[in-house]
Amino acid sequence: MDQNSDQAFLEHVVKALVDDPSTVKVERKVDEMGVLLTLHVSQSDMGKLIGRNGSTAKAIRTLLRVVGIKNNARVNLKIAEPEGSTYVRRDDRVSERPEVRNEKNRDLDQLVDELGNI
Repeated sequence: MDQNSDQAFLEHVVKALVDDPSTVKVERKVDEMGVLLTLHVSQSDMGKLIGRNGSTAKAIRTLLRVVGIKNNARVNLKIAEPEGSTYVRRDDRVSERPEVRNEKNRDLDQLVDELGNI
């Protein structure tokens, strides 16, 4: 296998999964950490590419690691977010239900009031 086999493999697999294979683009970057493949697909194909709970993306990453092992390289996949995407990253989402947050704020306010009465 040649050194760009990981890129060719990724393009082949992803083009078979998506509805618009003409938009699939893979950038390959090599540094001291290994190979980074950045995948670009159309916004309408992101759901298919990621899969339920990320299962498809995880499977693709696993297969890329196998290809990397064959080539003595560490291969990582980054899926680029398409322009105009409305996806909210998990870190950016509110992690608590509003009623739990309000309850915590109320408890804190009560504690402050109680401390003020001492």
